Amino acid sequence: MQSPPEKVFDYFSSVQTSSGEVLMTPADLMRAVVPVFPPSESSRVREGYLRGERIPGDLYCPPSKFFMLFDTNNDGLISFPEYIFFVTLLSIPESSFEVAFKMFDLDNNGEIDQEEFRKVMALMRSQNRQGARHRDGKRVGLKFKDSVEEGGLMEYFFGKDGREKLKHGRFVQFLKDLHDEILHLEFSHYDVRSVGTISAKDFALSLVASADMGHINKLLDRVDEIDGEPLLRDLRISFQEFKDFAELRKVLQSFSLAIFSYGKVNGLLTKRDFQRAASQVCGVSITDNVVDIIFHLFDANRDGNLSSKEFVRAVQGRESNEARPREAGVKGLMSCWSNCAAGCNSSKLLY
Repeated sequence: MQSPPEKVFDYFSSVQTSSGEVLMTPADLMRAVVPVFPPSESSRVREGYLRGERIPGDLYCPPSKFFMLFDTNNDGLISFPEYIFFVTLLSIPESSFEVAFKMFDLDNNGEIDQEEFRKVMALMRSQNRQGARHRDGKRVGLKFKDSVEEGGLMEYFFGKDGREKLKHGRFVQFLKDLHDEILHLEFSHYDVRSVGTISAKDFALSLVASADMGHINKLLDRVDEIDGEPLLRDLRISFQEFKDFAELRKVLQSFSLAIFSYGKVNGLLTKRDFQRAASQVCGVSITDNVVDIIFHLFDANRDGNLSSKEFVRAVQGRESNEARPREAGVKGLMSCWSNCAAGCNSSKLLY
């Protein structure tokens, strides 16, 4: 979480050219942005791997043609500027882009040209954790002839000659499709048997994949306990249920206030309170199976009531990780400590 984008890019890149430039395959890009644990239903050797088997970091899902749109010259490889372009797009909240889009849509006709789009992306990148230190899209310490706006989707959006206009509706739909693709990849990773559902244990793993490192071991212990729970171990979660919970994550701020309110009024937060808050406040339907798994993970006292603070803290990591601009090194670490302290004080007031 504190690593600069160069380090993240280097870590996941699997290709190096004769000139020393490192590049990503689309599969590398997927691994860099989809937080996952090894699926529980796979037969992979847990410690180490045999020749011909997937390495522990591999995603268990088919390659995404969608990700190839970020491959500028169709060589099957993704450069650092293209990576920055991608993570910037992925971190843009739909509402934020609409505001920026309207700012640069000077004649208010619902479309912008290529140059206006560059300005929009520069603005968005300045607010992104990965892109804030790379406003020109170039990698520190190495020379690149192209900036981030010279690659990726520019031809897709504006045509070969760059003269086509990008309509607001098309871009918003693209963002939705991009986030849906990430969800499909994550779900496919855990659906190793391609049956259209994943186990309760794998859904639980997806819930804690972005949890704070200080709490993740405790949560993983609770995940392992699912094997000994007859009412949970045989549950299956569909993609629709998986997607509905993802929708709930997007409105986590409103939802966290809602579940706090219900818990405050009733003294305790039950499963029915949780579902009611999701439905009435956020318009998201959460099934009994999903709620049962959530409460198993985040019912700290095993009294049938949710530890809302722990739940929000774990889930919030997924949504805020890419969106928050952060600095690397000691300064970034000090900033992180400061933010954590402030967050803890706020949490005591809320929960």
